[in-house]
Amino acid sequence: MSQAHSAVQDGSPEGDRDLLSSLAGTQAARDAAVAHRTRRVVLASLEQLQEQKAGRKRSSAVALAVLLLVVLAMGPFVWRVVDDLIGGERLGDIATQFSLLICIFCPAIVAAVLVAGWARRNS
Repeated sequence: MSQAHSAVQDGSPEGDRDLLSSLAGTQAARDAAVAHRTRRVVLASLEQLQEQKAGRKRSSAVALAVLLLVVLAMGPFVWRVVDDLIGGERLGDIATQFSLLICIFCPAIVAAVLVAGWARRNS
């Protein structure tokens, strides 16, 4: 048996005081303090989760914008390579080779940056 329970059964004044304070709700301030502290911790955790989510959205938006800019920047080079090859030009022409190299290296660089970012985030 607990000490408070045995004190109440014995009729001691300490047991009566504990029983009366429990019934009167005088310990409510202590319970309210615990509830407020718990609420602050939960709200701080929620705010931190929301900040992390916003950071992930911002990162994906920047990655998508960079990818779009690379595709737009490569457009003229791809157009030139396709036009030269359809028009009967040779691959040995310096302009065609330069455009073809840009069409190969730009996606490779973007892929390397994306893989490096993914690896950094997972480690």
